[in-house]
Amino acid sequence: MAFLPDESRSLPPPPLLNKGSVWLGFAGWLAALLDNAFNQRPVLRAGVHRQVLFATLGCFVGYQLVKRAEYVHAKVDREMFEYVRHHPVDFHSATEKKRIGQLLEDFQPIR
Repeated sequence: MAFLPDESRSLPPPPLLNKGSVWLGFAGWLAALLDNAFNQRPVLRAGVHRQVLFATLGCFVGYQLVKRAEYVHAKVDREMFEYVRHHPVDFHSATEKKRIGQLLEDFQPIR
C-alpha cells in the first residue's frame, strides 16, 4: 500500500504551517544542533546549511504525516457515515429527547 493512495487527492490539502510540520521542523533543527554539540563544534554557527536542511526535512515529513492522518480520519468518517446511512433503524431515536433537568435527580442537601 502506498503512503497516500490516489483517492486522497480529493481531500483539500492541509495548511503548510500546521502542528506536525512545525514540531518536526523544530525537531529537525534541534537534531542538527545536537549533532554540532556532540561533535564539539560551535552549536549555532557551524553547519548552518545542515540546520536548514534538517529543519526543512522535518517540515516536509510533518506535513506528509498530517496529510496521511487527515486521509485516515476522512476514510473512517466515510465508512462510519455509510454504515449509519445503510442502517438507519439502529440509530433512530424512538423516544423524544429529554432535557437535562429530566435526567438529573433532585438535589437533596445532606445537612
